[in-house]
Amino acid sequence: MTSVAAEAEAIGAHTGTRVVTSGVGRTNAAAATTEAILRHGPFECVLSVGVAGALPGGGLPIGGIVVASSCHYVEEGLFTPGGFTDITALGLALGDFSGNAVPVDGRLLAVLRERFAVGPIATVATCSGSDPAAQEVVRRTGAVAEAMEGAAVVHAARRLGVGGIELRAISNTTGDRDRQQWDLAGALAALSRAVARALDAIG
Repeated sequence: MTSVAAEAEAIGAHTGTRVVTSGVGRTNAAAATTEAILRHGPFECVLSVGVAGALPGGGLPIGGIVVASSCHYVEEGLFTPGGFTDITALGLALGDFSGNAVPVDGRLLAVLRERFAVGPIATVATCSGSDPAAQEVVRRTGAVAEAMEGAAVVHAARRLGVGGIELRAISNTTGDRDRQQWDLAGALAALSRAVARALDAIG
């Protein structure tokens, strides 16, 4: 599952694999994942792949690859003068898991963590274009990177009984927009190589 055509084009075609471009954001991602599984499944697994922004303190370089140890919905909850409260603290649930972190498939994580850096990845509706915004995402989730689809893809697959995981290439830093660093072309090239390695490892 990719969000835009440039990511799908970077990945290319791989035997036994279907590449789907969902459109940007969680709603598109969840709907497209569900549609793909129901129309074209069964699938062994679902990978949410694309580029992402590195969050402060995560240690990820531009062009680096990270695999999600969990996929975190950032906005779901309640924000008060005292801070952010997640779904579980409100007495609610997003699924068959606690809090805002969607679990990834354990087998996929075990295979991929031997080849790539691993850490929580945040799924945001609004990207972090200021230092306080980026720091708030880290405070809420402990994530090392942010993107806009991963939790929704993995969550939708989980609901349909298919294991999922998220893999991202770092295209930019987050924080104050006028100081962000970008290399989208380099990230897409890194993504192409990483997906090939990931698929080979998964078998």
